[in-house]
Amino acid sequence: MHPLQIFSTADITKYTRFRQGEIKFGERVQVLTQAENCFAELRDNDSKYVLLGIPEDIGVRANFGRSGTACAWESFLSSFLNIQHNRFCKGNQITVLGHLDFSAEMEAAAALDVSQKEDRRRLFKLVEALDKEVSHIVSQIVKANKIPIIIGGGHNNAYGNIKGLALGKAKSVNVINFDAHTDFRPLEGRHSGNGFSYAFEEGFLKHYFIFGLHENYTPKSVFDSIKGVADKVKYNTYEQIRIRKEKSFDTELLAAQKHIDNAFYGIEIDLDSIPNVASSASTPTGFSAERLRQFLHFFGKSKNAAYLHICEGAPALDFEKNSHLVGKLIAYLVTDFIKINSEKI
Repeated sequence: MHPLQIFSTADITKYTRFRQGEIKFGERVQVLTQAENCFAELRDNDSKYVLLGIPEDIGVRANFGRSGTACAWESFLSSFLNIQHNRFCKGNQITVLGHLDFSAEMEAAAALDVSQKEDRRRLFKLVEALDKEVSHIVSQIVKANKIPIIIGGGHNNAYGNIKGLALGKAKSVNVINFDAHTDFRPLEGRHSGNGFSYAFEEGFLKHYFIFGLHENYTPKSVFDSIKGVADKVKYNTYEQIRIRKEKSFDTELLAAQKHIDNAFYGIEIDLDSIPNVASSASTPTGFSAERLRQFLHFFGKSKNAAYLHICEGAPALDFEKNSHLVGKLIAYLVTDFIKINSEKI
């Protein structure tokens, strides 16, 4: 069975809380009706953005992280489809494509112990299988002249996003990554910590900028690797900007823009970087959600902004009464991107 599960009107209705006198996003978003020819149908509809969910945490497991990111897609839909359709943001700009069903791979991963070498190698192989599907679907969305908005899942899916964009545009692409980590670890087998290094090694990723890196959690070996390709891979750290104040947030936005805005680029957002957000590697310190929204507003403005990926949120790891907050944050970020990006229409 093909892993892409196309969403129907009935699927959207399941998440939408209807209320008299209001119009919710779930009443206006578009869906596709032709499963066999969905991308031809997508090319012909008048939406600008395509929502794709990747509910999995296999890459996180393979990177010794905490599982739970598989829940973010549903949490997001519960918030996003109940946003108000109004003059600031219109639901009919979006097609909800559906999600990639990796339940069989998730079941296989659950039986593996990452501390055992052979089991970890099996996890790497499962991530490779995910890569193949993600890159194919993203490339088809791009070829349909739409902007993918991908909701993870782990940050391992950055590789499939980058490859998919590069294949869709038939050229290497750039990426700006708002993240506490580089995810530029060694090529030891695929997991959530090396999606960018694999994409760079294979020529899909040309220029890469990591914004707000946390100094305490980046190995010397990774800094050394980046130093060897300093013309292509650049970064700043959270400590440089907010703790020691050696650099300013606004100036660094411009520096990052100069590095990546000379070609089509993807915007990667790892929720691990926001304090007290339930994620696979939660942090008590970092940029605020408001700063992240400003960052997204800035980079979403460019005509070269070609996809948005939000990952590593793990509602299952939040307090029970607050488990909706991760999905609500993701919904704010998605609408921020849609609002600023729509000005290019």
